[in-house]
Amino acid sequence: MTHMGCSSVAHNTGLNILGTPKSYIDDLPRIPLKALASGSGLSEQDFAAPTPYVVRGLVKDWPLVRTSQISSEALRRYLLNFYNNQPVMVSSGPPENQGRVFYKDDMSLNIKLQKADLRGLFEQIAALEQEDPQACLYVAATALDAFFPGLQTENPINLGGHTAHGRIWIGTRTRIAPHNDSQSNLACVVAGRRRFLVFPPEVFRDLYLGPIDNSPAGRTISMVDVLNPDFDKYPRFRAALEKAKVAELEPGDALYMPPLWWHHVDGLDPFNILINYWWRHPPPQFGLPEPALDHAILAFRDLPAEERTYWRDVLDYYVFDADPQTAAHIPDGKRGVLDAMTPSRAKALRAKLMRYFQR
Repeated sequence: MTHMGCSSVAHNTGLNILGTPKSYIDDLPRIPLKALASGSGLSEQDFAAPTPYVVRGLVKDWPLVRTSQISSEALRRYLLNFYNNQPVMVSSGPPENQGRVFYKDDMSLNIKLQKADLRGLFEQIAALEQEDPQACLYVAATALDAFFPGLQTENPINLGGHTAHGRIWIGTRTRIAPHNDSQSNLACVVAGRRRFLVFPPEVFRDLYLGPIDNSPAGRTISMVDVLNPDFDKYPRFRAALEKAKVAELEPGDALYMPPLWWHHVDGLDPFNILINYWWRHPPPQFGLPEPALDHAILAFRDLPAEERTYWRDVLDYYVFDADPQTAAHIPDGKRGVLDAMTPSRAKALRAKLMRYFQR
């Protein structure tokens, strides 16, 4: 992709389809579209797809989406009909951030986190709708059942047999740095336009990831400003862009992402709402990968090189390259956690780990 040179990133080339100054992102390949038969939804097989895809109009008939087409004020009134008055967690930042949820120069977060009543927050957002740049007000990943009981019933979705509870994202214009999730994700746009820039899992080295234990929303994020990348500081980001794809979503559209795909998300309008659904394919007794990474850093990273080499081989043998031959020399019924992970084995292994951590 020869158009990725620094000079082409630094200069606009007219207006894009959104009516905003064009950038290199507009020339990236599009995330594929999945066409649905009239009146049909996604199938179980669709939710096992190995790469992201966009479905135009998947949730266009939701009352939420139809109300968003009337006005942002009508949509806020509709949501408040379900709101149960519990304070929501809000991220806020000054206009000079231009909606970017990120770090300050000292690596402290450039947003403040506080709880607020949604009614008061909606009044603040309404007052900011004509401002450009806007101050950032952002409610992230808020559980629908816990804060908006009945909303999912009135705005249902078929997840192909998977069980997932919706989470709502509400905000002014925002720029969310590339991050990933360990679960499958269906993101449905309710109000405002969203732009997703996605990268496959293997490019993580080229995204220049920030701290694991200090991030805006608990997920490690890229340090690159995707809208204005500094290739002198982050030269490998060019390689990530070679595998990137982009999509602009309108209200009613949805994006499916398999686990571990990196995604940068822009809320492009003065008022934006998205509802997403996360679910895991592994059985519930399986552990989460992120705590294992934390423990691996604690246990292995600072060992002498020769010991790290040994433990890398052990992990490959028992975990990453494990197959039926790994423990075939041990009698049946005596292989413990080397056998298939069952709920009882998982419970025993968790108890063993707890004893370790209590020392």
